[in-house]
Amino acid sequence: MKIVISSGHGKYVSGAIGIINEHQEAVKVVDKVGELLRAASVGVTTFEDTTSRTQSENLNTIVNFHNSHIRDLDVSVHFNANVNTSKPMGTECLYYSQSSLAAQVADAISLAGGLIDRGPKKRTDLFFLNNTTAPAILVEVCFVDSSADVDLYRMHFDGICSALANTIGGGQAPTPVPPQPPGALFHTTGRCSHFGGPEDTGVSSSEGLAFIYDYNTAPHLFLPVQPPGTTGLARRLNPDIFYVACRWDYGVTSKSALARPSVQALVRAGGKEFFAWPADWGPHEDTGRVADLSPALMEALGLETDDNVEVIYPA
Repeated sequence: MKIVISSGHGKYVSGAIGIINEHQEAVKVVDKVGELLRAASVGVTTFEDTTSRTQSENLNTIVNFHNSHIRDLDVSVHFNANVNTSKPMGTECLYYSQSSLAAQVADAISLAGGLIDRGPKKRTDLFFLNNTTAPAILVEVCFVDSSADVDLYRMHFDGICSALANTIGGGQAPTPVPPQPPGALFHTTGRCSHFGGPEDTGVSSSEGLAFIYDYNTAPHLFLPVQPPGTTGLARRLNPDIFYVACRWDYGVTSKSALARPSVQALVRAGGKEFFAWPADWGPHEDTGRVADLSPALMEALGLETDDNVEVIYPA
């Protein structure tokens, strides 16, 4: 596998400037990704345009550099821009013909950085994608003018670079392991879904919960009346309450500790975060997910099934 990866724009041809500078940050990402790929014995060549003075010269310089090398993949690293906002905006990957790889890259960066996954976007009007002769993608890491995005990018820089390197390197670069926040007993990042409440037919009408055994133990989590036709606490959970289920390690976070109403988890996604009560153990590893959230918590975080979430316990 041979890759050529370059930073978008150039030293004298600025890209977007917001809270951070697009070109300067793209250089940092390219350098780190190159370092990770070399450590994994993946053939990689990195490039920054430090000579061009016009946009046309810059585009041609970058493309000519890529085309002058024998390689399997071309990657251009950019940062997006729109308007100054505190709203989370997200990451995306642009492509002309590499839709599958672009989707994998956007998903990996989203997962590593806690960024909204804007997915792959086909573009037929970009000079880089149109004129490089090898398969190519253009990565938009995040938005330079979104304070939520920039905070996540800075916090998860190493993880984002590792995710990009691992994806374009065919899984040969190390997969990032998110650092555990200070004081946390449990920390996970990954895909999520929703569970619990009268409408959750994914659990049986009699299904209970892993460490809460009766209504009186945690009345704050439940509907005041058992839903008709059901007997289990899973279907009695109040879908409008913020609760979460994870694959807790009971040797570290005991069942009795998780059931205490005075201690909650912190659940984050896309620049938003909320407290939530631990309510159950799950989801099963076969789902590929790390957490199940209440319907209200999913909605508050702006999440859909299989979007990425971070859970820290105790908050």
